[in-house]
Amino acid sequence: MMTIRCFRLPLLIVLSLALTGLVASAQRGGRGGGGAAPEPPVPPLNLPPNPRLDALKQELIADIESRRVFTQQMVDTIFSYSELGFQETETQRYVTDILVREGFEVQRGVAGVPTSWIGKYGSGRPIIALGTDIDGLPTTNQMPGVVTRKEFVAGAPGHGEGHNAGQALVMTAALALKKIMDREKLPGTIVLWPGVAEELLGTKAHFVRGGIFKDADAVIFTHVGSNLSTAWGDGSGNGMVSVEYMFHGASSHAAGSPWAGKSALDAVELMNMAWNMKREHLRLSQRVHYVITHGGDQPNVVPPEASVWYFFRETDYEHVKELWDLGDTMAKAAAMMTGTTVESRVLGSAWPQHGNRPIAQAMHANILQVGMPQWSEADQQFARAFQRAMGAEERGLSTTVSQTLNGRVSIPDSEKTGGGSDDIGDVMWNVPTVRLSFPSNVSGATGHHWTSAIAMATPVAHKGATQSAKVVGMTSLDLLMQPELLTAARDYFVNVQQAPKRYKPFLRPEDKPGTWLNKDTMDRFRPELRKFYYDPTRYKSYLEQLGVAYPPPMPAAKP
Repeated sequence: MMTIRCFRLPLLIVLSLALTGLVASAQRGGRGGGGAAPEPPVPPLNLPPNPRLDALKQELIADIESRRVFTQQMVDTIFSYSELGFQETETQRYVTDILVREGFEVQRGVAGVPTSWIGKYGSGRPIIALGTDIDGLPTTNQMPGVVTRKEFVAGAPGHGEGHNAGQALVMTAALALKKIMDREKLPGTIVLWPGVAEELLGTKAHFVRGGIFKDADAVIFTHVGSNLSTAWGDGSGNGMVSVEYMFHGASSHAAGSPWAGKSALDAVELMNMAWNMKREHLRLSQRVHYVITHGGDQPNVVPPEASVWYFFRETDYEHVKELWDLGDTMAKAAAMMTGTTVESRVLGSAWPQHGNRPIAQAMHANILQVGMPQWSEADQQFARAFQRAMGAEERGLSTTVSQTLNGRVSIPDSEKTGGGSDDIGDVMWNVPTVRLSFPSNVSGATGHHWTSAIAMATPVAHKGATQSAKVVGMTSLDLLMQPELLTAARDYFVNVQQAPKRYKPFLRPEDKPGTWLNKDTMDRFRPELRKFYYDPTRYKSYLEQLGVAYPPPMPAAKP
C-alpha cells in the first residue's frame, strides 16, 4: 500500500517562511558572500490567498505519488540507453511515443536538431515550458548500484551526469497537470522540450534562434543534484562559446619531400602553444581547454588537414567574446606561420545563468511544503557505502531542505572565480526561467565521471524524481492560476534582469547544430549497449534485471 506524506504546514505559513528566508538571504548578500554591500531586501510576492489552488496542489501531490512505478521505469529505461549528445535516438523515440499516447501534440526534429522534440498540451496562455537535459557522457558507462568500477561495455558512454532522471520528472509532473487542467478546464499550454547535447552546449541557443520559446511565458528547468533547491539572480558559473578551428595545408612524403608539404597539424600545435603561453596573462575566472579532433592520418604523410576544438569560458558575454577573438587571432597567426589556411565553426554556446526571482520564490515555497524524499534505511546505507568507497564524508542522504532561498541580482565580478557552463543560460535571457536542482544523486561523486552514474538507476534516483515532480507540478499550477505571479516574473525579467544588458547570441548566421558529433562513437557502441536495455515488462527495476543487490554491503574502511 502506497503511503502519501501528510503536509502539516498551511500554505500561508510556508510562504511566510519562504519570504522570511528570502529577506534574510538578501540582507546577508545571498550567494557569493564576500564583503560586497548588501542589496536591498527582496520584495515579497504578496500573492492573494487561493484555497482552490491549495486544494489542487494536494491533489497533484497524491496523483504524482500514484505514478511512482511510471517514474521509476522512465528513469531506468533512459539510463539503459546510454546515449551521447545529438545521438539520443532511443530516448527521443521512447519519450515521444509516451507523449503521443497521452494526447500531446508532438513535433520531432525541431530547430534543425534531429533528436529534439516539442510536446504540447492545452491551449491559450499562459504557456509554461518544462525542460530538462537528456544526453550522457563518454566513457561513463557504469553498473548502477555498484560502488566500485564495473562497466557494461568497456569504454562505452553512460549517464555520468545523471541526465536520465529529468525526463521522468517533467513527464510525471506534466501528466498530473494534464489531468487537472482537463477536469478544471484551466486555460494554458504545457510545453515539454529536451536539452539535447547539453554536454556539448550544443542546442539551446539554436532552440532560441529557432523560436521555440518566443511565445513562452515562463520556463521551468530541472537538473540533477543531491539536494532539492532553487535560486535566483546571477549564477556563479561561466558563459562559454565552443569553436572548432579547421586548418588546411598540403600533403607530401614526410621523409622523402617534407619541404613540399604544409602541415595543418603544425598550425594546430602552434595555436595550442600560443594559448598555453597566454594563460599566465588571463583573468583567473577564465577557463580555456581544447582537444585535437583531427591530427592527420599516419606519420609518413604531412597532414594536409587538422583541427582543434576549443571551449572559451568567462563570466560574461564581453569577456567570452574577448577570448574568442584571441583564439581567432592565434589561429590566423598559426596559419600564416605554416602557410596553411584556417576556418572555424561554432559548435555550441552558453550565456551565463540568471534565475527569475518571483518564480524562484514561488518554487521555494513549494519546496518547503514538499520537503526531501523519505529515504529508507537501505537508501541511507547505499549512500554511506558509496561515500566510503569514494573516500568522501559518510553523511548519507540529506533529509532536510534549506529554509533560505539564495540569490542576488548581480554578483560582483571580483567574487566570480569561474567554473562550468550550461546552455540554459541562453533560455534564461529570453524567457523568465527558474532552475530546480533535484535530489536523485549522492554527494561525494566526481562530476562528468562514472561515479556520477552509480546512483542514477537506484531508488535514490526514483524517489528524487518523484518528489521533485511535485515541486515542478505545483509551481506550474502557480503560474497557470496566478496571473499576478506571471506579471511579477515578467516585470523582474524586463526591469531588473535585463536592465544592465540584453541577450546577444554567440551563434553566427552560418552556424548550424553539430548533429554529426558523437555519431561514430554511438555507432560503435550501440549494438553492445542494446543488449542491456531495460525491459520493464519482465523486471520491476533495472537493478533486478542486472542482478544487483540493494543496498550494497559497506566497503572496508580506508586506512
